Amino acid sequence: MLVYQDLLSGDELLSDSFRYNEVENGMLWEVEGKWVVKGAVDVDIGANPSAEGGEDEGVDDTAVKVVDIVDTFRLQEQPAFDKKQFLAWVKRYIKLLTPKLEEEKQEHFKKNIEGAAKFLLAKLKDLQFFVGESMHDDGSMVFAYYKDGATDPTFLYFAYALKEVKC
Repeated sequence: MLVYQDLLSGDELLSDSFRYNEVENGMLWEVEGKWVVKGAVDVDIGANPSAEGGEDEGVDDTAVKVVDIVDTFRLQEQPAFDKKQFLAWVKRYIKLLTPKLEEEKQEHFKKNIEGAAKFLLAKLKDLQFFVGESMHDDGSMVFAYYKDGATDPTFLYFAYALKEVKC
């Protein structure tokens, strides 16, 4: 199994059990999330408690709906950015990430990051913002939005910020 860690914070943000598509010249990975039910499971064993003289024990229903990616990688939702805040974050992020990249990746990153930022900026009002479990200030951001008519969210990752680790 492969896990993808954030180059800046070391947080696990994704694994190969979630398929991705490259968008914006490979700068962003697009990953489909799913709402899932987590928690209590009602199992019918065929017994009828009232016929057997027993009380119908109430089930503590602790089932909750969660998004699989958010739950699996313990992503932490952050307040939304306005345009000014987003652009300031992107500028700072580029400064932090660029030195961590290999030289040949730096060139591609510098050449294409503006297009990826514009792609995100166009969706800014629809985005949810997430960071890794450590909530590190300098860590990568994961973005989620709902495509037209979709009931499950789509996540966007900066591809160059992910380090592949074998488990």
